[in-house]
Amino acid sequence: MSSLPNGERAATVLSAAASLAASAILFRTIASDLVPGEVHGYFSSTLHSIFRYLSSQHTIIIEEFKGNQGHTVNELFEAAEVYLGTKTSPAVRKLRVGKDEEEKKLAVTIDGDEEIVDVFEDVKVTWRSISRQVESLGFGNMGGEGRTFWLEDSDETVWSEERSYELGFNKKHKDKVLNSYFPYILERAKAIKEENKVVKLHTVNTHHGCWRDAIILDHPMTFQTLAMDSELKTALLEDLDNFVKGKAFYKRMGKTWRRGYLLYGPSGTGKSSLIAAMANHLNYDIYDMDLTGVGSNDDLRLLLLAMPSKAILVIEDVDCVVNLQNQEDNEEDREDREEATTGEPYNPWDEDGWVTEDEIEPENQVTLSGFLNLINGLLSCCSEEQILVFTTNHREQLDPALLRPGCIDMEIHMSCCTISAFKQLAWNYLGLYDHPLFEQIERLMGEVKVTPAEVAGELMKSKDADVSLQGVIEFFHKKIEKNEAKTAKDNGSIKGLENI
Repeated sequence: MSSLPNGERAATVLSAAASLAASAILFRTIASDLVPGEVHGYFSSTLHSIFRYLSSQHTIIIEEFKGNQGHTVNELFEAAEVYLGTKTSPAVRKLRVGKDEEEKKLAVTIDGDEEIVDVFEDVKVTWRSISRQVESLGFGNMGGEGRTFWLEDSDETVWSEERSYELGFNKKHKDKVLNSYFPYILERAKAIKEENKVVKLHTVNTHHGCWRDAIILDHPMTFQTLAMDSELKTALLEDLDNFVKGKAFYKRMGKTWRRGYLLYGPSGTGKSSLIAAMANHLNYDIYDMDLTGVGSNDDLRLLLLAMPSKAILVIEDVDCVVNLQNQEDNEEDREDREEATTGEPYNPWDEDGWVTEDEIEPENQVTLSGFLNLINGLLSCCSEEQILVFTTNHREQLDPALLRPGCIDMEIHMSCCTISAFKQLAWNYLGLYDHPLFEQIERLMGEVKVTPAEVAGELMKSKDADVSLQGVIEFFHKKIEKNEAKTAKDNGSIKGLENI
């Protein structure tokens, strides 16, 4: 049989396709007229079920809000939004970008009808962002806050956006997605938020016995720029990193996930700078507590309970901020003290019949036993992943109960300037790793003690390296001469007393 020309063959194919389409339409029309709707619906549902059963794909819908009214934010949706922001690629054409003042970086996530492919433990999944506009009469939803507003004209149409994610994957991985992948996303999103948040400083509101609204702590100090003995710095960094990773260890040991540090040494040795470096390294907020502003053990209890995890509680100058006693003074003690001081019996009333506010002694003060019970007792189990930092210029004045393990786990002596600390300062201020004058400065450090703050003050006087270092050497010599003069004066005073 001879073959048909190409044009005739194409015409024949098109004619056959048209006839088939017309027959299909005719059959559908007859079926709709002759077959009852219930039977038609049954067959359609059955065919849909068969196709769904034969399909290997499974889809999960994650909506932005939960519940019928849509007022409760879906935690999994928020977590997916944060997580997917780290998975964007050049293939994604449409993104949503925003930033909050308490975030370090831009928040990025995919927008409507965009897709992202992710792989988790060799399981391939496809995320699709869905966004659609819906209308309602008289009220609307205020986006991410889940708030509803009413309009005066109830007939006015309000358009709102409904957002969701579709997650598609092979149905044989359903259990792994539900039991492993989703928990992983929740944990990973939490970690991303923690990494992106800024460090804040909280202080005590003495009038209301609560924490004030936090302020952003934009302190530039880090362990890379901290002028501190290099070996001590390395030991502290290792201890902090072990603490952060130690949740399972503390749970296994039956101990509260908390770590206490004592920073002690003269003023100007960098205790406050070290605290800032710790906060920046861990990305923990600082809760600065002045115990003189805490009226009682009960107030202290409420403040500690209000502290979240991933926080640093700082109590500076713990040796002098408050006179911690094992028990509060009672009325009889005050009477005895008044009579011993004035020679007159104790009178609770002033000359005008009233006692002024300044004359009233607090009936309840923070006591040593109460303080220790709150940070080491059962209350300490109500929070975790917290760090306690105490500072003092005079370690020898602290009560031994404060120094015991469980309260203080690591003591850090912030000594006078060492050569390693000086080299860090020289790098910070002058950009110097080494210099011929370093050897002379190291020798002078063995003759006189100076603080890092004093050295930093000298280095700031000139940007010229030679001039600045010569200034440091002159500062050392002046201090040596001053110490020698003081020693000679003291020795002369002693000889004078011996001759009397």
